[in-house]
Amino acid sequence: MLQLKRFTAADGEQAYTFLQAFAPDENGFMNPYRGCPKDQFLTQELPQILAHAEGKMLKENYVPETWFFLWDDDQMVGLFRIRHYLTEALAQGAGHVGYGIHPAYRGKGYATRGLALAVKEAAKLIREEEVYLSCHKDNPASLRVQLKNQARIDHEDDVEFYTRIPLPECKD
Repeated sequence: MLQLKRFTAADGEQAYTFLQAFAPDENGFMNPYRGCPKDQFLTQELPQILAHAEGKMLKENYVPETWFFLWDDDQMVGLFRIRHYLTEALAQGAGHVGYGIHPAYRGKGYATRGLALAVKEAAKLIREEEVYLSCHKDNPASLRVQLKNQARIDHEDDVEFYTRIPLPECKD
């Protein structure tokens, strides 16, 4: 069964293994944890990631961000990071949502289904009418995922498409 679950400390070991499959910067999906020693990830990085979701331990110019992993039964297949609000730089750049699908699970529809679930979660965290996203122009698969989730291209530059997806009315 496919589900999007908020990242918890109990998922730390699996998250560490998951993150090692991604390059440090893969199509704009930033992963500073590649090559990080496991004990450092579990004892230092993981508590910071969880604190960031609560708006704690944030670096200057950072905003609260909650991580959600996409699970297919007991397998972690994707990561969706949702920023609770945007700075001016984020509004003109990366936006609210960043996502990546584990390389072994790409091309199977996980990104499309995961983004649909992430937009529902974003509606609980974001107090705007739209969620902002971006994708590299040389990553047409990501643009297709966003368009399948009702995105519209808001604007573009030489490198990126900047899209917007209307948020559903939050029922929770």
